[in-house]
Amino acid sequence: MTREARERDVQCAIAQAASVIGDWWSLLIVRETARGHRRFEELLRELGISRKILTERLRHLVGHGVLERRPYQSGPVRHEYALTDVGWALAPVLISMQDWGDRWLAGDGTLTGIAMPGTAEARRVHALVGTPIPAPLQLESSTGLVDVVDGPTVLFTYPATGVPSPLPPGWSEVPGAKGCTLENRLFKEMEPAFTGDGITIRGVSTQRPDEQAVFAEMEGIPFPLLSDTELRLAAALRLPTFRSGQLVRLKRSILVVDELRVVRHAIFPVLDIPAGVTEAHELARALTPS
Repeated sequence: MTREARERDVQCAIAQAASVIGDWWSLLIVRETARGHRRFEELLRELGISRKILTERLRHLVGHGVLERRPYQSGPVRHEYALTDVGWALAPVLISMQDWGDRWLAGDGTLTGIAMPGTAEARRVHALVGTPIPAPLQLESSTGLVDVVDGPTVLFTYPATGVPSPLPPGWSEVPGAKGCTLENRLFKEMEPAFTGDGITIRGVSTQRPDEQAVFAEMEGIPFPLLSDTELRLAAALRLPTFRSGQLVRLKRSILVVDELRVVRHAIFPVLDIPAGVTEAHELARALTPS
């Protein structure tokens, strides 16, 4: 590299970012810490990386403020690695890469809000069964800052509602995009049954908290609608997404989570919304004492 090229890279934010997180292993370490794998041995297991390389990459990411070391044990002292605000700011980068890979490498390039059974996206969602949702994981919602899990919980993700902000042009032509208002209404109608069985409901989209609040008030939604604008939940669970109106949208999925935050059931793709809501209630009810 010439001296002039080096000087240009010093002024290029892309080159500077690549120097911090452009390495294969560094990106995957950020991915795994977002998923809740924060301890050295956990990272070794999940990544299949050598101890030497993992030690070097962790030191590099801590040095650049992407990760921070936190003691979790004394005598001897042991540390885990957690994403800082700088690190969490990479969540949209991870999701953009995942979305690109799902659409252009694993898929045929079609813009779609669904994924057929057996696809890479479907396998990834169903692989969540038996895994815990990282704690704490709080998002802004229509009712304030709340955890995504509160006891036995049904967590449903959806692309976007058309109120209060209009949906982008061509929305109705994107498979799987329509039906979000219907889905919220169906969960609202079933809410007394869920609550009576000791089950919490959480709805999640990437719409802003103020938009979620307006929609919740207009529709009389009795449960929190969470706003994953920073894609922290999407990154933590590697949720499938699609891009419409220049924004990342969550594909429709339903997760049934127990009181220990472990995903017990995953409904994806959700091709029949009423059937999905009913199935979610039946699966969640089986987790609670009769």
